[in-house]
Amino acid sequence: MKKDDRIPVTAIFDIGKTNKKFLLFDENYDVVFKHHTELDQTEDEDGDPCEDLEQLVHWIRKQFNDIKKDSRYRVEKLNFSTYGASLVHLDEEGQPVTPLYNYLKDYPEELLQSFYEQYGGREQFSVETASPPMGMLNSGLQLYWLKHRKTEKFNKIHYSLHFPQYISYLFSGAITSELTSIGCHTGMWNFEDSSYHKWLEDQQLEGLLPEVEDVGATKKTGKNKQLQVGIGIHDSSAALAPYLLTIEGPFLLVSTGTWSISFNPFNRAPLTYDELKRDCLCYMNIYGKQVKAARLFIGKEYIHQKKKLEDHFNRESTASAPEFDPQILKRLIRADNPQNKLQLEQAHGSGPYPSKEAGSWNLDFFDSYQEAYHQLMLDLIAIQAESIKLVEGKDPVEKLIVTGGFSQNRFYVKMLASRFPDKKVYTASLSNASALGAALVINDSEKLEKEGQKELLDLTLHKPLSDSGIVEYRWH
Repeated sequence: MKKDDRIPVTAIFDIGKTNKKFLLFDENYDVVFKHHTELDQTEDEDGDPCEDLEQLVHWIRKQFNDIKKDSRYRVEKLNFSTYGASLVHLDEEGQPVTPLYNYLKDYPEELLQSFYEQYGGREQFSVETASPPMGMLNSGLQLYWLKHRKTEKFNKIHYSLHFPQYISYLFSGAITSELTSIGCHTGMWNFEDSSYHKWLEDQQLEGLLPEVEDVGATKKTGKNKQLQVGIGIHDSSAALAPYLLTIEGPFLLVSTGTWSISFNPFNRAPLTYDELKRDCLCYMNIYGKQVKAARLFIGKEYIHQKKKLEDHFNRESTASAPEFDPQILKRLIRADNPQNKLQLEQAHGSGPYPSKEAGSWNLDFFDSYQEAYHQLMLDLIAIQAESIKLVEGKDPVEKLIVTGGFSQNRFYVKMLASRFPDKKVYTASLSNASALGAALVINDSEKLEKEGQKELLDLTLHKPLSDSGIVEYRWH
């Protein structure tokens, strides 16, 4: 018998709104192959932009077929991590009935108001489902919209699949659902009762929703049933999974980028309406447990203000970041001058200060780019800290882990560590967290020793400044 020298791998499709990735992980969870692309959007029947599902499926099938022919690799397992708040509706033949509607599409306000009036009001419904009122982003309400506004299309629906499970269905043919997709601000799940919300039964929609399976479930397919296909996972829950599986004891994860989202998988307190109004919501982790999260549009604000600073001080955008100066920081904190403080121009309405309206930050009070940049980071960290405190709850968490874009910003990390001197603040260099999470949940995560798994995260501990005064500083 001919020896098979191919590397056994777990293949993952990691589908983001912008970047679509295909990765292969070896048995040590090292990435041995990676391909990514950006695909053009199309329009739905109303002229709104949406994912081009046909083009996406074509790309997915081509990537998988190409890798099957590659003599270097033997794909043993396949799984999928995708963005949520999106449903694919199938007819009796298993074909999509509608476009993959964009979760940013406008939701008819009168229909939304009618829905909330039927189910206890906006506040009660939002608390029960841990879903801030976000229109199409509450993907369950997409079904309600279809039933009442797109009746002809709705009547053709046989099953409605969350996006990760649809991509899985393309390979396994299995009609499934799982809790990380159901639990991501869909308005479908009653977090108080740990079951589907009654409105789905009232609207006779439960029959369209497949049976819930464990996120680690696999379906055997392919030649001789040798390929194990996972049922998919919501990307935010997937990105949290590597940390849940490797870190001992409670921790809080701050995932940064355009949005900064602080995740606390250990806060079991029910979500309050006050927390909802301050941009908190709940996700579901791989164990089916609540993850309290707080959002902040910090990345967008940072990029906007950095450009504004560069223009104001005639600084090249390619110039290196200014040197961190503890003396400048301490001087700004002592002055605590209201006219110097950041005025939110992009992140207003998000995060822990939702009532703040858009302002215009006056840079004329600063003597240098370096001074203004210190003020910018000081105020962003103060707002970030309030967002973190919202999800920390009554039980203090000793470990705080920063991932994503701001984990590479030494100002951000040093100042966050100084803001929380009682915590161990780490950065993690894990560039493919959601893909890795999707790989881990369908493999034996106990296969690696704990220390070996921690190496995957590449954690770096950061020391706080002493006597900086940043702990007491408040933005507003």
